[in-house]
Amino acid sequence: MFKLTKWLFYVFLFQTLLFCSSALGETSQPAILSESLISSLKLAAPHDFCGETVPIDSMEVKERFEKEFLLSLWDRAQVVLWLKRSKRYLPYIEKMLKKNGLPDDLKYVAVAESALRPHAGSNKGAMGFWQFMRQTGRQYGLTINSRIDERRNLFASTGAAIKYFKDLHEEFGSWTLAAAAYNMGEKGLMSEILEQQTDDYYQLYLPLETQRFLFRILSIKIILSEPEKFGFKLQKDDYYRPLAFDKVRIKSVGEVPIWIVAQAARTRFKVIKDLNPEIRGHYLASGTHEILVPEGASAGFQKRYKLLVKRSSLGKNERIYVVRKGDNLSSIAEKFNIPLAVLIIWNRIDLKQSIHPGDRIIVHPGK
Repeated sequence: MFKLTKWLFYVFLFQTLLFCSSALGETSQPAILSESLISSLKLAAPHDFCGETVPIDSMEVKERFEKEFLLSLWDRAQVVLWLKRSKRYLPYIEKMLKKNGLPDDLKYVAVAESALRPHAGSNKGAMGFWQFMRQTGRQYGLTINSRIDERRNLFASTGAAIKYFKDLHEEFGSWTLAAAAYNMGEKGLMSEILEQQTDDYYQLYLPLETQRFLFRILSIKIILSEPEKFGFKLQKDDYYRPLAFDKVRIKSVGEVPIWIVAQAARTRFKVIKDLNPEIRGHYLASGTHEILVPEGASAGFQKRYKLLVKRSSLGKNERIYVVRKGDNLSSIAEKFNIPLAVLIIWNRIDLKQSIHPGDRIIVHPGK
């Protein structure tokens, strides 16, 4: 325990000194450390969220704000990742917000919620860029099932978030309260407003996470608006490249292996999965899908796709194995000299369920 505590102390000391040296360009000293942290809080007033003034003249509000701002600055690695990802995703969010007449500041909610990671998840079940719960996501038009989870799709989830924010703003009449309701749920917030007899976010006693939420968003806004001011001096090439893609429409009466889509797009399986994080597993379900492919890959895609599907259908070398008493997946995989994992992929097997005598298992011998 002592070794771990000592190690954490040195990590903290190292990051703090790194902040001072980068922000001030001087050799770090205890006095400089204190001055640096204090000076970082002397920000030009007033502050606002979506045009709504933050009452920073209140000492209680100022304390809450300063706490979140310092915590955000301290996690410098996270801030660097916010900045590097910002050029990849925020331009699309900004464009969609503007098109729908919503304040630009709402883009920082996505940063606060997921750090702009499509696969970000919470222990409560929230998922994706905007951290939608299943029920809320479905309510706002997102497809969420075992094959597709559009909470991970930047465009679909941003569209759903825009609809949700519009409803929240209409209900509460304030973007500040809309953000609070987004975090804790509109019913919970309305209950607190009625019980506490105030609709002032800064005067409401809310769940601690929600009390911190808006100040975290404000901290992100300030840092990302003027990163150089706080020692984050990234060059143009330091940012991750913006998304570059073409869209193709795929129609299929049966399941389609993603490797076929990848080959038709003249790219790799991983590229298709990264461009389309909403796709779960190794197959597209039957139906119509709009898929992102690398920029330029749409030219000739449909012709290559149809040819690959035809070849795959004609060249199938599969057999159906009927499960016998005493069989399990491992023994079946060993019988046909194939990896267990690929047997699970071919058959879309849920490991939570058992196989039983009489079940039919697809096997591709010689793979």
